[in-house]
Amino acid sequence: MFKNLTGMAQLLRQSGSIAERIQQVREQLAAEVVKGTAGADMINVEVNGLGEVLRLRVSDELYARNDHELLEELIVVAMNDALTKVRKLHIDKLREATGGIEIPGLDDAISGL
Repeated sequence: MFKNLTGMAQLLRQSGSIAERIQQVREQLAAEVVKGTAGADMINVEVNGLGEVLRLRVSDELYARNDHELLEELIVVAMNDALTKVRKLHIDKLREATGGIEIPGLDDAISGL
């Protein structure tokens, strides 16, 4: 418990520089690209670190199947794969920005996004 209080006090002392670091993290996240895949790479989704979809690729083989239900399922799986990676990226970048100070509930808050 006291470890968290010490970390919070340190965080408050550094709040000005942390705000700058958070802005830098946001800029870094915008430049990061993660890829989600599904169906043995028949679907590829590229998402930036802010969660914005940049590209969706569907293999010719999957188009040729003309199976709309499968296509829809695989797109959802690939998107969820990419967004899981984005959440992990957020946690990692925010930990860097706070200098490793543990912020209670950070992981839960980001995973809820």
